[in-house]
Amino acid sequence: MSVMDKLKHMLKGHGEQTGKGIDKGGDYVDDKTQGKHSGHVDTAQDRLKDQYGRDPGQEPPRA
Repeated sequence: MSVMDKLKHMLKGHGEQTGKGIDKGGDYVDDKTQGKHSGHVDTAQDRLKDQYGRDPGQEPPRA
């Protein structure tokens, strides 16, 4: 099992903490790029949350 597989397995069981980490990472990137790529960062955050960061009962935001 590769390191990435182990990380994915660990993240899947902890949606709330993973979602908070994704938000913090995206905010950090926005801060460092002075918001120049905020649309791309938001899209990446949503996709990561869909994959790892949402609890099973939590629905994704509506567009």
